[in-house]
Amino acid sequence: MLSFFRYTLRETFTNLWRNLMMTLAGVMIVAVSVSLVGGALMLKQSAAQASAHWQQGTRVTIWMQPTASADEIAAVQTQLAQTSYVTTCSYYSQLQDYDEAKGLLPQSEFQVLSPSQMPSSFRCAPKVPTDVFLVESTFANQPGVYRVTAPVEQIRQMQHTIHLIQVVAMGLALVLLLAAAVLIFNTIRMAIFARRREVAVMKLVGATNWFIRIPFVTEGVVQGLLGSALAFGAMYAFQAFYPLTGIFVLSTANFASTVGVVVAVSVSIATAGSWIAIRRFLDV
Repeated sequence: MLSFFRYTLRETFTNLWRNLMMTLAGVMIVAVSVSLVGGALMLKQSAAQASAHWQQGTRVTIWMQPTASADEIAAVQTQLAQTSYVTTCSYYSQLQDYDEAKGLLPQSEFQVLSPSQMPSSFRCAPKVPTDVFLVESTFANQPGVYRVTAPVEQIRQMQHTIHLIQVVAMGLALVLLLAAAVLIFNTIRMAIFARRREVAVMKLVGATNWFIRIPFVTEGVVQGLLGSALAFGAMYAFQAFYPLTGIFVLSTANFASTVGVVVAVSVSIATAGSWIAIRRFLDV
């Protein structure tokens, strides 16, 4: 068993060295491909993480008319307390909204306002972000209500943009993965042609099929591992040096799981290329 292991390692690295340029090309293509796959996965996880945070912080605001009566305000407050699709609601008086507007509006615009012109508001947290539509449909036409607002459309547009970026990155990554498989396929084919006489002699002396095939398979595995190592370096550099902050920063667990997927994809695509070449060109 130990002699077979030594034989496999010796033949693997000898074949890789014989076809050095093809080997380097295959490794680089694998590295670029799985780096894009890893980047797309990191982007997806970061977006999901940020989206979950934003959804937790989603607020729907019911703005009351400045002229709304105390009874109208009380009626909305009572109905909100009985509503099952909001968790918490806070009431902001006209004076509180006036003080908040003071820090948001330019001085020239703020000077023409008075507390009596400001609407009061109820600011509520829905159980799930889609519940803002229920709040809007329920309270938009209530007496004394000016309008109902929520940032759902902005979040939806952001998610659409991130999804589009993910699809483009994954599409490019799949094309490059296919190119990597083809390059590894050609590398193994060249190794088989270079050793066809040696393979024939081995068959004559009774070598088993797996004894002959294993070194060629391990060539692809080594190329996949080298490519995934380079991809890991690129992903680590991106994680460490790209200025992602706050909710966009991936946790160690999420990053580790992404690296695991990248290594698995890299080795799988390299092994598949090797195996197809062996089945097609190695007549054993």
